Order: sequence, then structure tokens, then C-alpha cells
Amino acid sequence: MTALRIAPMNSTIVRSVIVPVVVRGYFRTVSRLLPGLAVRHAERLFTRPPRRVPRRAPPVPARREQVTAAHHELAVWQAGPPQAPAVLLVHGWGGRAVQMGGFVEPLLARGFRVVWFDLPGHGESGSGPVALPDLVRALDGVAATHGPFAAAVGHSLGAAALVLALRRGFGLGRVVLLSPPASMGEHARNFARLLGITPRVREAMRRRLEARYGWRFADIDRTEELAAVGVPALFVHDESDAVVPFDHSLRLAAALPAARTLRTWGLGHFRILGDPGVVRAVADFVSGREAEVPAELPALPVPAPLY
Repeated sequence: MTALRIAPMNSTIVRSVIVPVVVRGYFRTVSRLLPGLAVRHAERLFTRPPRRVPRRAPPVPARREQVTAAHHELAVWQAGPPQAPAVLLVHGWGGRAVQMGGFVEPLLARGFRVVWFDLPGHGESGSGPVALPDLVRALDGVAATHGPFAAAVGHSLGAAALVLALRRGFGLGRVVLLSPPASMGEHARNFARLLGITPRVREAMRRRLEARYGWRFADIDRTEELAAVGVPALFVHDESDAVVPFDHSLRLAAALPAARTLRTWGLGHFRILGDPGVVRAVADFVSGREAEVPAELPALPVPAPLY
């Protein structure tokens, strides 16, 4: 049989992706007739980030550098006084560092040095298969050359990488987590349902990934370990997020002793990064002014319900 060439798709955040009927039909058929081939193709989709975000100039004049983390070469930018306390910005799956650009100037204005980078396999940081363990190792690599970090702001899978890094002792003074997914195992099940993959193929893919990266999905999902993390955390998540449901932030925040949640309305998974109210709240929290961070933005959904 001729192997099907599968176009890249956002395979880690799957809820908002409309999978072509032909792809689902392919996986349903091959999962049963040629499960080994289905496992290899599913694994490829699971670990290949899409490259949809266009290349743009940095949000401010910045120093571009190269950092080696494990076997990845990472493109890193920084701006601000070299001796100022540093804040790390971490984008999500299939994104680029420039997506976090809205936070740069407000943080610079508050006296921080800001560091942002393309995750491995994204943007100017090369290509090839990557997974959550690669993202955590990239955080370690950037911290070794550009840290220590007073704070970090992460979005989506970048936020999940920060959560896992904190559990492993990553040093931060405080952290902001925007729309973070809470479970790798849950994602794998959603991924399999989306593509029409059988449970047998899904589990074979999981075992291959665990053998490749040396990290078990069950260990990644041990969110109860967050009870030992004392870092102040702000979760920002939209009630109508169609990519990562709002309850993921509630589950993670419940496990962190020093966590608070900012619920937004009508911003979804991506517009949350550029909303002025969110940007201001994040900058306030990073600056230690958490008393000024609201619980909701706006105070009521727009349009507000009629009582």
C-alpha cells in the first residue's frame, strides 16, 4: 500500500480542528487493517507542530541569540536592561514567540528584562518531531543562559510545559498560565477520537512515545504534585475556550496552594493574548500587584444576561 502523506495539523490541541472526512476514513480503515502503519502515522501527527503563524518582526528592538537545549537549537530574543529581573514568555503549540509580543512592552515599562523564544520545532527553532518533554528541556536550556527568571508567562501547551517544569523544580518567583491543558492522557484520547483511531492503536502510539522520550503519560498527569509548588500562580482562561475547556484551569488551580483564576468572556483561546485587560492584569500580577487583578474580564459577560 502506498503511504498516505498527511498534511501537518495542530495535533496537540485538537478540539477546534475540523478533520477532513478522508483522514478519518483513512485512520479508521488502516487502524484495523494495518495497525502498525496507523501507529506510525498517528505518532507523526501527534509530534509535528503546524507552521501557520507568519514570520513577523519582534514587538520591540531585541537582541536575537541562539541557545542549544538537548539536540535543539532555539531562537531566543531579549530586551531590557541586562541586570533587570527577567520574565520569560512561552508560546503554545503551533505558534511562535511573536504571539506573546503584546506582553513585552508593558513588562519592559515596569522595569523587567523580557525573554521570549520559539519552542523547538517551531518558528526559527528548527523543525521535526517534538513533544512536551522537548518543551520542558527547552525551558531548562533558556533558563541556564538567560535566567534566573523572576516570572514566566505561558500560553496553552507552553503553559503546560511550565506546569510540568515547576513540578520538577524549575525556579520561578511567580507564574501566569494562559489557557493551559491539564492532562496529556486526556489529550491522547481526544486525539484518537478525532482521527478515528482505535484504542489499540492509541495505546501503541502512547507506548512508542513513552519509549522515545522516557516520560510516561501517567507521570506527566500527576497534577497532585503541584501541592508541593509554592509559587504564586495566576490562571487566565476564557469561559468559551473551544480548544482547551475552562475547567482545565480550575483543575490545575485547585492543586496549587497559591493560585488564583481570572476568567474571561468572549476571547476564546487565542484572542486572550492580545486583550488589553488581560495584558494589564498579567503585568500587574507579575509586578506583585495581584490585588489589582480582577476575577473576571469583563465583570459581566458581553452581552450581559438579563436577570
